Parts: sequence; C-alpha cells; structure tokens
Amino acid sequence: MTPWIAAFIALFIWWFSTGTILMAVKYADRAGQKARRNTTLAALPLVAFGAYGAWWSANITDVFGIYVAFLSALALWGWIEMAFLTGIITGPNTRPLPSNTSEFERFIRAWGTLAYHEMLLGATLLALGLALWQAPNPFAFYTFAVLFFARVSAKLNLFFGVRHINVDFLPDALNHLASHFRIRSLNWFFPVSVTALTFAAACWIERLYSAETAGHVTGFALLTALTVLATIEHWVMVLPIPDERLWRWMLPTPKPKPEHQTHQGGHHGL
Repeated sequence: MTPWIAAFIALFIWWFSTGTILMAVKYADRAGQKARRNTTLAALPLVAFGAYGAWWSANITDVFGIYVAFLSALALWGWIEMAFLTGIITGPNTRPLPSNTSEFERFIRAWGTLAYHEMLLGATLLALGLALWQAPNPFAFYTFAVLFFARVSAKLNLFFGVRHINVDFLPDALNHLASHFRIRSLNWFFPVSVTALTFAAACWIERLYSAETAGHVTGFALLTALTVLATIEHWVMVLPIPDERLWRWMLPTPKPKPEHQTHQGGHHGL
C-alpha cells in the first residue's frame, strides 16, 4: 500500500468520524439530557474495541495490524470526545466566564470547564504509553499522542485568542465554553504551536521514507497525514476558511443564535 492511499484513508476517517460524532451529539442535544447520556452509553463499545484493538495489535506489525492500532486509538479518542460534547465528562465549572475576570482566574475557570475530560485523555495516553512504548507496534500510542498534543495546542490557542472561532457546533451542554474563547488577530503561542506541529510532521515524513516494512510505511503515512491535518486546523483559526461546511450538510438545521453572539466562522473548537 502506497503512502498516498494511507494518507487518503486517514483523511476520510478524520472527516467521517468527526461528522458522525457531531451528528450523534446534535441529535441527542435536541432530545435532552437523557438522550445525551444514552448516546454516550450506547457508544461505550468503542472503548472496548479501542482497548482490545490496541492490545491485540501490539505485536502485529503488518499493514492490517497498523490499521487496527490506528483505528483503536481513534475509537478511544472518539468516545472520550463524545462524552465531552454530550456534557457527561467535562469539568466542575459549567458557568459562563464573568466579566472583568483577571487573566489568572480566567485560566483557572477555563481549566475547570475541561478538567475531568482532559484528565481522562491524559490517563488514556499514559496507559497506552506504558502498554505500548516497547511494543513492536506502538502506533496506537503514537496516534493518540498526536491527537492529544494537537488538541491541547488548539485549546490553548482558543484561550489566548485567534481570529476565527466557530461556536455553531457547540451543543447546549457546552454553551458556556464560548465565553472562555477570545477573539484576537494573533497570539504569541500560535507560531510556537504551528512550528511544533510542522516539525512533528517532518519527523514522521523522515521516518516514512526510512521505513523498511510495509507496515511501518503505512503507520508513518497515517501519522504524517494526521499531523498535517492538525496543522491545517490550526491555520483555519487565523485564516478565513469555512471549514464548518465539511460537516454542515450532515447535521440537523441549527437553532437560531442569540443576536449578541459575536463568535463567527472558522475553527470548530472541538
């Protein structure tokens, strides 16, 4: 399998899985709290598949084993993200940010909106690292690590301030998050984050071209594509690119936004 095919598959899985989660969350959001909880519980098999797949593929280094590892990491990630978007696993702070809040308090309150979710992601990353660091096939850990650090970087950029923030996809359970975002032409952390992601992509490309097996070629191609996508998502925060159109057609008609809503266009912040 050529690296281009693997990269296209990664792109499709990213687009389809993101759209599926958004669609499930939006429909559950319209049905109320019970539906959000039931949707999260119904998706629990993703955790079982992800955990078992990561364990099973740890010693399988052919192309099939690499794909199982990649999909297993995405399954674990997908369920945790769904639990966040449905409001089941978020943080202790569920209120909008008060006006005239100091920068330090703003950070503490912002952390409080995500704390339980971020700790679960960190614990999952640690568990995968301990289980797979020395394994012949560590690609489930590598995949989850790319998603984790790219997400942390995106959230920090939303906190420090970017030009384009799209809150259209925020479910009702997370409406308070918008008050913690900041509109700003650019922030000091953005160049650092895109440079780090670009360097990571370059490292994966180097490993891709030095790979000696079909499995490793596939694995590093998947990681390269995923890291490049994360880099593009960062640039969408500062460039007028309507990325929400990629999934808009899959979702129910959005509810009317209050007239005072000022965050428009750009990154979906998920």
